[in-house]
Amino acid sequence: MSLAINEIIAVILLVCSLFFFLASAIGMIRLPDFYSRLHASGNSETLGLMLACLGLVIYEGPTLLSVKIIIVFLLVFLANPIGTHILGKAALKSGHPVWTKKDQEEE
Repeated sequence: MSLAINEIIAVILLVCSLFFFLASAIGMIRLPDFYSRLHASGNSETLGLMLACLGLVIYEGPTLLSVKIIIVFLLVFLANPIGTHILGKAALKSGHPVWTKKDQEEE
């Protein structure tokens, strides 16, 4: 069973994307407050999606499907940081508390 070079590169990129998605999930569970969780999910999910889409485009080759994957990635690449920024700003304006070191000492 021999794999083509594009399949090997695609698998490597997909495994790397899985790492970032897993890091995002762990960050959502382990971090103490909304803002930290928002930061972890926004950054890791965007990078994980970039690697996954790149792996799928390399695996698929130059086709119409690859163009569609790139368009979806570009839309998410633009919307995800904007969405996390708006969520964080809205939480701050609504008075959602920010976690501090003092909060850790009280627990």
